[in-house]
Amino acid sequence: MKLKYNIVLVLVFIGCLTSVKLNAQEHPSLILTKSGVQKIRQELGNVPLFDKSLALVKAEVDAEIELGIETPIPKDYSGGYTHERHKRNFLMLQKAGVLFQILQDEKYAVYVRDMLFQYEKMYKGLPAHPQTRSYARGKLFWQCLNDSNWLVYVSQAYDCVYDWLSKKERKKLEKNLFRPFADYISVDNPQFFNRVHNHSTWGNAAVGMIGLVMNDEELIERALYGIKDDGLEVGAKDNDGGFIKTEGQKAGFLANIDEPFSPDGYYTEGPYYQRYAMYPFLVFAEALENVKPDLKIFEFKEGVLLKSVSALLNLTDANGDFFPLNDGQKGMSYYSRELVTAVDVAYYYGGLNPQLLSIVQKQDRVLLDDSGLSAAVAIRDQKAKPFQKKSINLSDGPNGKQGGVGVLRYGNEDLTLVFKYAAQGSSHGHYDKLSYSLYEKGTEIIQDYGLARFVNIEQKGGGNYLKENKTWAKQTIAHNTITQNQQSHFKGKYEIGSQHHSDLFFYDDSHQNIQIVSSKETNAYSNTLLHRTMAIIKVPSLAKPFVLDLMKVSSKEQNQYDLPVYFKGQIISTNFIYSLPQVLNPLGEENGYQHLWLEGKGASKEAISKVSFLNKNNFYTITSTVQANDELLFTRIGANDSEFNLRRDAGFMIRRNNESNTVFASIIEPHGSYSYVSEFSVDSKSHIENLEVVYDSDDYTAVTFKTTEGVVDVLIIANNTSDKTKQHTLKIKDKEFNWKGAYHYQQTK
Repeated sequence: MKLKYNIVLVLVFIGCLTSVKLNAQEHPSLILTKSGVQKIRQELGNVPLFDKSLALVKAEVDAEIELGIETPIPKDYSGGYTHERHKRNFLMLQKAGVLFQILQDEKYAVYVRDMLFQYEKMYKGLPAHPQTRSYARGKLFWQCLNDSNWLVYVSQAYDCVYDWLSKKERKKLEKNLFRPFADYISVDNPQFFNRVHNHSTWGNAAVGMIGLVMNDEELIERALYGIKDDGLEVGAKDNDGGFIKTEGQKAGFLANIDEPFSPDGYYTEGPYYQRYAMYPFLVFAEALENVKPDLKIFEFKEGVLLKSVSALLNLTDANGDFFPLNDGQKGMSYYSRELVTAVDVAYYYGGLNPQLLSIVQKQDRVLLDDSGLSAAVAIRDQKAKPFQKKSINLSDGPNGKQGGVGVLRYGNEDLTLVFKYAAQGSSHGHYDKLSYSLYEKGTEIIQDYGLARFVNIEQKGGGNYLKENKTWAKQTIAHNTITQNQQSHFKGKYEIGSQHHSDLFFYDDSHQNIQIVSSKETNAYSNTLLHRTMAIIKVPSLAKPFVLDLMKVSSKEQNQYDLPVYFKGQIISTNFIYSLPQVLNPLGEENGYQHLWLEGKGASKEAISKVSFLNKNNFYTITSTVQANDELLFTRIGANDSEFNLRRDAGFMIRRNNESNTVFASIIEPHGSYSYVSEFSVDSKSHIENLEVVYDSDDYTAVTFKTTEGVVDVLIIANNTSDKTKQHTLKIKDKEFNWKGAYHYQQTK
């Protein structure tokens, strides 16, 4: 009997051991996996792009190891020495961990271990960062956001050396560094962690990824679903004026996928911050896919994370630079490290789309993981196809019903129009309803200003947002859209703007000779409807396509309307006389007007105004309908800017006074070229002879334009219905037009 009892105990014990072994977590398991590492090692020397990427990372980390480890006491803002040192440390830690796994050279594990224990020693007694500007101060950095960056990267390094470290070492690191670190950026700073914002995405990913390495279910749950009882008051704001918590708002990583992304993959904060957030979104998702595959994270919200990569790539110009919608620094592109991650992961988990491989080829580097290897092998095997950027309309809002962004492209990005009719865009949004920008082959023609910030340049406000971001860059007059009575949309108040969005009226990119988008805004100003329609049109007799812009304003009151256009280039000619002031004065006192110098003022004796300019090697002309009392203003950014925080860019503005209902019509026309080598100018004059608003009522608005070749075309907009099946009949100047749908475009000879 005793023997049977002992046998049963032994069997139970063996069963328990088997269960523990089956449930034990392997390392690495976040981005790298044991099986993936084995495959990588087997392919070394056989995959050129992967080998090149590995060699670059190895050279970089080896150089850092030679320099030695430094973990200075934090004191600086972005761009300062201590900030940049800790930033470089977390990047090097992640890379060193990967090198240890792939090359099996212990010097990389030693480097990771030694630096982690320097941080462990420092962190135990480290106070909050001495710089107090942030709404959520970090410890290693001036804000919890950067502390979260650190933990997202360092958790990967820890995962790579986890089995190499002793149990005692792991316990010490987790007790004194990783768990306190995760608690500090979450439960100690719920105003940072428990919201829907790119900041919180980083925080959620940081807590979740270290939780996955430590096999800490409580941290993982906190990361996915937020802190249940956070103690935050509804309506609290961060430093940028964004709400920290709104009524009924969810929190956690899943909420940060569900709320900011539209079903099309557009991220409401805009492409610049989507680029920044894609790294935590995708590396945490990849880690969850590896460790918790039952969650099926890449299928969440119908696979929106993978869709978002394609959406983001479509929000770039011909050079790969992101359109600076909302707060966005110009020059940020898909060559950034975040997009290397995004494209590799999207290729590996998103169905092996060969078009993504052409972007990988341009990036010329891959991740040192399963996804990077997969992309590099496919490129070696010549599977890459060109990424086709065509016209696209991306909805905004969690359900795709809060406006959007339309991108019209003609040819191989010969002309690209970016039309923004989106929601506010969280705290990074601008007051720029129905604004636009224009590009020719990657060259800015009509610009969106972007943000007022010199990121990580310490001398400029510690590398942080400058006050001019609020006083200029966010204001309506800084954008190519209507400003009424010198007041910004929604009075420039976030709490108002965040409740509203513009609405798509119609979008059509199905025709070769016209691509068109139309949207309405009813809340930017009380008792005023803004209705803008923009189209790229190709007339056979003209060498290049052009943009036709119709801004219809309907108001119950008489107002002053200002419609600026911020062109890039040198004025060549005008068809009107203007005067120059003896002394430069600002155009106004507030709402961005205080930052505009008035450089010239004129009026047109004709029914149209023309402004021609040269940008690099190409000529452009803006032809606009004008009324007798319109003021034609030349402006330049930079007034009331004693620290030279703003670019000195030029603008042209039509000011219309004492009008209630009116239509602004313009054509932006590329034409001709100039060679600085041969000093020849070709086709330097506009081909638009006339532009006229020939009909305007509540129901219809119609314009005609005539080219110098004698071609007269008409565009009619049905203002009250976008029904594609609706039949319309309209008589204009004794000529009857019949059509079906929201608009009618007719080319005549």
